[in-house]
Amino acid sequence: MPAHRPAEDGVLAPALLILAIVVVATVDATTGPELHISAFMGIAPLIAALRCSYHRTLLVAVVYVVCLTYVDLLTVPDWAPASRVVGVFGAFLVGVFSLVLCRTRLEREALHARTSLVADTVQRAMLRELPLRAGALEAYGFYVSAQEGARVGGDIYDAVDTPHGMRLLIGDVQGKGMPAIGAGLEVLASFREAAQYQESLEGVAGRMEQALTRYNARSAQEGTDERFVTALLLELRAPGRARILSCGHIPYYLVRNGHVHERFDGEGGLPLGLAGLSREPRRSALISPQPHDWAVLCTDGVTEARSGDGHFYPLAERIAAWVGLEPVDLARTLRADLEHFTGGDLKDDATLLIVRRVPADEAPAAPSRGASA
Repeated sequence: MPAHRPAEDGVLAPALLILAIVVVATVDATTGPELHISAFMGIAPLIAALRCSYHRTLLVAVVYVVCLTYVDLLTVPDWAPASRVVGVFGAFLVGVFSLVLCRTRLEREALHARTSLVADTVQRAMLRELPLRAGALEAYGFYVSAQEGARVGGDIYDAVDTPHGMRLLIGDVQGKGMPAIGAGLEVLASFREAAQYQESLEGVAGRMEQALTRYNARSAQEGTDERFVTALLLELRAPGRARILSCGHIPYYLVRNGHVHERFDGEGGLPLGLAGLSREPRRSALISPQPHDWAVLCTDGVTEARSGDGHFYPLAERIAAWVGLEPVDLARTLRADLEHFTGGDLKDDATLLIVRRVPADEAPAAPSRGASA
C-alpha cells in the first residue's frame, strides 16, 4: 500500500495535533526561558504516525520541528550553542522517527488487508453465505465463530439440490483452531460430492466417515490430534416425505402450528470418525413434515452457551416466544438475543439454521442433474 494512503480519521486528528503544538510553542515563546514545555510535544507526531496518513503525519512532524527550532533558537537566550543544536537535532529525530513509524504501520496494514482478503475468500468458499437455498429447501440462520475475527471455525453447514432430493448438513467438529477447520473442510467437501451420487443418507454419511478417517490418518502421521464430527443430515424429497440421520448430533426442534417440539429422529449413530467403535450401522428415520412446518437445527454452541450467572441458553423457550416471526426475522432475533444473553462472550462456535420447504410457486427451477450446488 502506498505510504500516502488517505487516512480514515479525516483531518480532525492532525488539525488538533497541530493546534496543540502551536499553542504550546506560543506559550513557551511568551513566558520566558523558565518554562520550556515544547519538548514534551514530541508525542504529537508519534500520535499522528499511529492514526493519520503519511502526508498528514509529515505535516504534523514539520510543524513540530519548525516550532521546536524556533523556540530553541530564539526564545531560550541562556542556552549554549551546543544545547540549541541538541534540541533542534532531537526534534528532527522525533519527526523522522514518526515518519518511519507511519510508513511501517501503513505497510503492515496493507499486508494485513491482503492476508484478510485471501482468508476471507477461502472461508467464503468453505461456508456459503446464509440464507441457503437448494431447490424448494430454504434455510435462514446465523453462524458466529468463537474465534475473534474468523469467519469460520469448527462448525459446518450446507444445502444442495441433488437427484435424490434436497439435502442439508449441519455439523460440529471436535476441537478448535486450524486442525478443526481442516477436518470440517474434509467432511464438508465429502458431503457436497456424496450427496449428488449416494442414494441414501446412510451412504452419504459413510462417504463422510471415510473422508474423515483418511484425514485422521494423515493427522496421526503428522503428529496432530485426530478429530471427530457430530453431524445431522436432512433429506427432503416429495412434499410430506423426508428423512433425517444423526451422527451423534444434538436434537433438533420442530415448529408445528405454533408449538415447539424437541425431536430425536434418526438418533443413535456415533459421530463421524468414531464408527469403528461400534458395529451398529447408522440408520436414518422417515419423518412426515406438514406444509407449514419449520425445523430448527443448531450446534451445541447455541444450546450450551452460558449467561454470566452460568445458565444455559433456553433455545426452545426463545423459539416459542418468537414463533410468530418469519424465519429471517427469527434468525436475526435469536442471534441478537444469544449475544445479549452471553454478553458477547461465546466459548464455542454457534450455528443455527431455520429450515423450511418453500411453496412450489416460490421455488426456483431445478438445476441440471449431476451439477454440484
